[in-house]
Amino acid sequence: MSAPAQVTILIPDPEEMMFVTGTNDQNIDRIEREFAVKIISRGAELRISGDPSQVARVGELVGAMRTISERDEALRKPALERLIGDAKESPVGTPEQMRDAVATTVRGKRITPQSANQRAYTDAIRKFDLVFGTGVAGTGKTFLAAAMGVAALRDRKVARLILTRPAVEAGERLGFLPGDITEKIDPYLRPLYDALYEFMPMERFLRARERNEIEVAPLAFLRGRTLNEAFIILDEAQNTTAAQMKMFLTRLGYGSQAVVNGDVTQIDLERGQQSGLILAREILRGVEGIAFVDFDEKDVIRHELVARIVRAYDRFEKQQ
Repeated sequence: MSAPAQVTILIPDPEEMMFVTGTNDQNIDRIEREFAVKIISRGAELRISGDPSQVARVGELVGAMRTISERDEALRKPALERLIGDAKESPVGTPEQMRDAVATTVRGKRITPQSANQRAYTDAIRKFDLVFGTGVAGTGKTFLAAAMGVAALRDRKVARLILTRPAVEAGERLGFLPGDITEKIDPYLRPLYDALYEFMPMERFLRARERNEIEVAPLAFLRGRTLNEAFIILDEAQNTTAAQMKMFLTRLGYGSQAVVNGDVTQIDLERGQQSGLILAREILRGVEGIAFVDFDEKDVIRHELVARIVRAYDRFEKQQ
């Protein structure tokens, strides 16, 4: 029999803590009965003790509960029931195995790596301050990075979450788009917003943005800044120039980590410009503290046709 384990979860937000514990600790009482663990709530700390596998399950459950804590009551209750059911039915494993779950969506769905490369990618983000994820569309690079960034911000491991990408078509065309600078640039950043909305209710996202805890901005907006205590995601990095990539990589400050994602088969730079992602991979291979993860069509998690389309294009390009 495994030795008892204890985990302490910090929940600084009183409303989140109230939702997790329930009125008069009703949720705590139920979770203790369902999973045979002991839970103590003191201030901003939630202490869970018991069998290691059950403690791991409850830890993941609490994280998922925090994700749905701001939903309307009518939506929150069925989502909570689903989470408890999923946690009870999940295979019993060690705490290390349970760490495969990286986040829970606002609809109560647990997100776990779906392939060996996705697992290597999430493990690398946990271990390294700079991770390069390279592969075709639909392999989960941005989605998983956003999930882990939101979790890091929620757990106060970082003070800010920054998502950025180059606006490669934002030259003279930008001036003809309607609205102010934010409205002009937003279409280029929409995929980043979509990823965030999977893991944060709209109200929480807006509050976090007002407090400057979340920033979604074009890459050019980072020039001249030092980004301390931040989780930074650079998306569509294949469309950075060599100078832009160097600028981005030298923005990292104390207590920060960065994830750089891109697909080198979809470079939209002008002819003659070298991709900063390709050059950085050549220069930084072997540098301590940096991890590289390569995805392929086997990691595609969109519609099954996407993987077939990717393979068909690969075959065609090789023939050419």
